[in-house]
Amino acid sequence: MKVHFIGIGGIGVSALAKYYLIQGHQVSGSDLVSSEITDTFKKLGAKIIIGKHKSKNLSTDTDLVIYSPAVQKSNPELLKAKSYKLNAKSYPEALGELTKKYFTIAICGSHGKSTVAAMIGILLTKAKLDPTVIVGTKLKEFGDSNCRVGKSQYLVIEADEHMASFLNYWPKIIVLTNIEADHLDYYKNIGNIKKAFNEFISHLPKDGILITHKSVDKKALPKLKRILKVPGAHNSYNASLALAVGRVLKIPDQVSFKALSEYKGAWRRFEEHDLRFKNVKLKIISDYGHHPTQIRVTLEAAREKFPQNRIWCVYQPHQYQRTYYLFKDFVKVFKKAATQKWVDKLIITDIYDVAGRENKKIKKKVNSQKLIKAINKSNVIYLPKEKIINYLKNNLEGEEVVIIMGAGDIYNLTLALINFGNKKIKK
Repeated sequence: MKVHFIGIGGIGVSALAKYYLIQGHQVSGSDLVSSEITDTFKKLGAKIIIGKHKSKNLSTDTDLVIYSPAVQKSNPELLKAKSYKLNAKSYPEALGELTKKYFTIAICGSHGKSTVAAMIGILLTKAKLDPTVIVGTKLKEFGDSNCRVGKSQYLVIEADEHMASFLNYWPKIIVLTNIEADHLDYYKNIGNIKKAFNEFISHLPKDGILITHKSVDKKALPKLKRILKVPGAHNSYNASLALAVGRVLKIPDQVSFKALSEYKGAWRRFEEHDLRFKNVKLKIISDYGHHPTQIRVTLEAAREKFPQNRIWCVYQPHQYQRTYYLFKDFVKVFKKAATQKWVDKLIITDIYDVAGRENKKIKKKVNSQKLIKAINKSNVIYLPKEKIINYLKNNLEGEEVVIIMGAGDIYNLTLALINFGNKKIKK
């Protein structure tokens, strides 16, 4: 079967693309810019087209077209697929079809989805249940991949609430991590968010199982905190949810604890890199956090793990609308971080403009400078992205922990710092 992916570089879409590729299907895909993900697909033998989307990118003999939810209705490839009446599905629709074929374990919630899905996927793998795992991050345990294709009935997925995507999924087990206000450009208020989650939970069959904070074994938390490689109380909680799933599936605790203790962490989830800088050590932490709560728990975990180090944070706000709707929460968390010395220096760069999801009126109402002014702390500064590298080179003394945080292209700064550090090491 020929399968074409529009927006194949996305972390979710790419996982599904790998699923089809590993299953032996002929995969092609397009994206606006190249990335580690698209480069990997080229190495795996997929036909990848980088640049402006064009109708000629899509062959008319394609059996299935899967497109990212971020793709606009006016996309030339999507328009061609519909004009030729090709089988075209959004990523959530396509993944939803898979959930009906497997015993699906879906992890939903405002925060922690990727980590909990990763932990459960690894736990089931170590328990020899041979699951298929489709997750929104890359895992070392799966060969730096966001997809593992197993031969059993089990499928572990991340169930994203954005644009109510998870309403396409039909799981047997739902893990609900938490619910908070987010994606308010779509939901408008917390009441609508709760309604969507309740509707998703109603997708469970009569014998289905819902795992929430009430399912957590509080007595196991001290042990989990002690054995986990990933820091923070939030990760102990994430692991306790994975443990609860293991118990539902009759996996012995001994196996679960061992699997969780060996979990190495995920791509851009407090991902640590050591390098040399000015002849002394420097630690870079790459993190995907872009919601006030995610920022808080990450910075708290960093200070807990590195109590004596100077901690710097470079943050790229993600989406104008999120920054606008949660402005007071961002101010509160960053002010607290600066006051309580979770960070010694905070650099905030320009807001990442999410294509197709921004409101022109809101873009005029909010920016990073306004955020910094409201935080009103001397150790919080603004820098345009292109000036950050030189600022760090000129002002870091060594031994600092530098957290590069955000869900946008700030990740490229992480890569640049790592490359710079590697060059220093070679010399």
